[in-house]
Amino acid sequence: MVFAVFFVVSLLATLIIVPLIVIKIPADYFKREGEHPQLFGNCPPPVRMALLVVKNILGVALVIVGVAMLVLPGQGVIVILIGVLLLDFPGKQRIERWLIGKGPILKLANWVRKKAHRAPLTLE
Repeated sequence: MVFAVFFVVSLLATLIIVPLIVIKIPADYFKREGEHPQLFGNCPPPVRMALLVVKNILGVALVIVGVAMLVLPGQGVIVILIGVLLLDFPGKQRIERWLIGKGPILKLANWVRKKAHRAPLTLE
């Protein structure tokens, strides 16, 4: 039963949430150096902190689901990438670039973006 629920949730994440996030990423996101703009910067500090905690929890959950998808059905590496995008930690940009540059991940992400009439992601 637990396996069936996990499979359905991971399938939905792969089919719905991941493409939406891939489409929303700015085309030059992986080219940018230094800090990205502060997320939830306009919110009052307590609300901003709560939203950042929720974002990081979601990021950890997606990384865990992505790792599970490496042996289960689903797009494990791209789900891990989305999870890493949501997390806040030092050295994040280097890991993001390494993940997106692996195998067919960039090709798949750009295919999704092309279907949504968005500019392709660029690394350099």
